[in-house]
Amino acid sequence: MTSNDAPKAAEPEKHATPLLDELETGPWPSFVTGLKRLRDAEGKSYAPMMNDLLGQLEHSYEKRMGFWKGGTVSVFGYGGGVIPRFSEVAEKFPASKEFHTLRIQPPAGYHYTTDLLRQMCDVWEKHGSGLIAFHGQSGDIMFQGCSTENTQKAFDEFNEMGLDLGGAGPALRTSMSCVGHARCEKSCYDEVKAHRSVINEFLDEMHRPALPYKFKFKFSGCANDCVNAIHRSDFAVIGTWRDAMKVNQDEVKAFVVGHGRKYVIDSVIAMCPTRALSLNDDDTLDVDNKSCVRCMHCLNVMTKALHPGDDRGVSILIGGKRALKVGDLMGTMIVPFMKLEADEDFEKLVEFGRRLIDFFMENALEHERIGECMDRIGLPAFLEAIGVDPDPNMVNHPRTSCYVRTDDFTDEAEKYFERKAKEAGLTVAAE
Repeated sequence: MTSNDAPKAAEPEKHATPLLDELETGPWPSFVTGLKRLRDAEGKSYAPMMNDLLGQLEHSYEKRMGFWKGGTVSVFGYGGGVIPRFSEVAEKFPASKEFHTLRIQPPAGYHYTTDLLRQMCDVWEKHGSGLIAFHGQSGDIMFQGCSTENTQKAFDEFNEMGLDLGGAGPALRTSMSCVGHARCEKSCYDEVKAHRSVINEFLDEMHRPALPYKFKFKFSGCANDCVNAIHRSDFAVIGTWRDAMKVNQDEVKAFVVGHGRKYVIDSVIAMCPTRALSLNDDDTLDVDNKSCVRCMHCLNVMTKALHPGDDRGVSILIGGKRALKVGDLMGTMIVPFMKLEADEDFEKLVEFGRRLIDFFMENALEHERIGECMDRIGLPAFLEAIGVDPDPNMVNHPRTSCYVRTDDFTDEAEKYFERKAKEAGLTVAAE
């Protein structure tokens, strides 16, 4: 008998998945379909792993309990970046007894070439399960499903392509930035440069976990916040402007003609949260820029007529996160406006980031996010610790804020405006 005549090894029987099948019956695409496609791929080394993965997932649905446990898996020179997953029911599903995830840093702004995407897929078909998520909430490319033996092999090939591990555990996490000025006319700063400047500075904090808990930077080019920075990151950099919004009155009139006055009033004017807009009888638009809070709604609706101003920069909000100890938190405004154009501006951003991480490392409790630390010690103590002066823009609702007493707010606001007036006077005198 020749080698060609040798009998093929019997393929393992596919696990029945009646509960998972239900997830494919709805109107929306299901992740189950993708897992089955990987399971049914002929001649692929990962097919048995995906078969047992589906079996274990079905088992979890039956028992209403997860059967994964963590552990320690890493690659040489790194303390984080790999999420270990070991099966607690490995005797039933041996092919998926190890299903580790490699977190890989994406390019800033998510700019890929098709060649790079193909190379990544080839590596993961060779060493992993073929299952990839673009992207996790921290921005990582999530290469899901790898044995302990293949973890180092897969990373070595990713590293040769110029890719690096992201963060995992109590460390700085991989950052996210929107596509920004590369494609979006709402962009107010160079998101990619800000992203890379920060990450290049803090790589050690990402690869060698030494923080009380996770810390995330995210960069959005405007207040549309396409990467969910305000409520999903500890340090949110949001593009904004501080001069008047740019209004093209001819385009305003064309929009009114095309959509009707009622639509403009109902969908633009009445939707402004601070009533900063008014439509004149001649179909021109008035903007009360002092009342405008840059929410972006009117710019999103009237895309040709309205644009950000010319004096652009960023606002920095600290402490956003999902539920942990004190529930969900939105970021608190700490730096209302910072220019981000010249190289020294980006250096100031990185320096401010260092100040925040150092404060977090020294003052936060174990398993505590910086937003929870702020909540515990109070905003005044936090501002003093990081060397930032109080600003009325930091208080969203002065009569309901837990950070300041009602009778103190007016006095503090007057001190702020008096200080700003003196600074402006000194600037004029110096000029």
